[in-house]
Amino acid sequence: MADAVAAFDCGSNSTRLLIAAANGRALSRQMRITRLSQGVDASGALSEAAMERTLEVLEEHRGYCDDAGVERGLLVATSAVRDASNGAVFLERAHEVTRVESRVLSGGEEAAFSYAGASADLPASALPTMIVDVGGGSTELASERDGVMVSYSMQLGCVRVTERALGRDVVTAERDAATTAMIASELDRAFAAAPEFSSLVGRVRLVGLAGTVATLAQLDAQLVHYDRAAVHHRTLTRATVGYWRDRLAAEPVEVRLTHPGMVPGREDVLAAGLYVLAAVMDRFEVDELLSSENDILDGIVLSLI
Repeated sequence: MADAVAAFDCGSNSTRLLIAAANGRALSRQMRITRLSQGVDASGALSEAAMERTLEVLEEHRGYCDDAGVERGLLVATSAVRDASNGAVFLERAHEVTRVESRVLSGGEEAAFSYAGASADLPASALPTMIVDVGGGSTELASERDGVMVSYSMQLGCVRVTERALGRDVVTAERDAATTAMIASELDRAFAAAPEFSSLVGRVRLVGLAGTVATLAQLDAQLVHYDRAAVHHRTLTRATVGYWRDRLAAEPVEVRLTHPGMVPGREDVLAAGLYVLAAVMDRFEVDELLSSENDILDGIVLSLI
């Protein structure tokens, strides 16, 4: 299709693609779990195996772009590549495969793209909007205040928290305490770095993005097969977040995978993402979260058109 554009997102846990028409209408969305960040927190570098499986998916995604006649696009890499000593090597290889501009986003840029994508189709609200984007390696908080983007990228993501504190199986009391402390400390840093966040406590519309929130929405809806209409702008309560966090934390990984709505490849890290999400809701004193399937990819497309 003439003038179609593509947005590639090399995240810490998943590799995703959005192909859109010149008017912004989505033509194709693709997602594969690639766990690019596996081991980065401990080693400081991307493993060759993680890079290879991600590049294989990018090559597949480039094929979808060729079929759609895509010539313009942007590939962004986030926390995993940002934190890796060999991130530049991966980015060069990703550019060779996708043949589009490829760059690492700062935490602030990541938050801005995510906010733009998620807020474009939101219903009106008397409350200011904040996005919480729980990724694999980082969690972005962002809100627009008087025309200025206020954001902070926390070193908290479902993969990072799993590897550093929570573990992949049944959660012990010790791991629960370590995880809770890790998240609380990072939220303290967020509020210190962005004092404007304090004015949003108790009076903000929270919009959740990315795989943790999307999978939670699917679990809540008990979807055997993905249905975008059923999860996009689905309201999720604080009680729902806590229920699934505690239930998954008490289960072995193989049991987690049996729940309708669980996305294969997220069963070992979703509990950690829900720990982060619950803590953010508690800190901002909100009882409800709006799930958004529009996210950083949509923000990138908006910038391209």
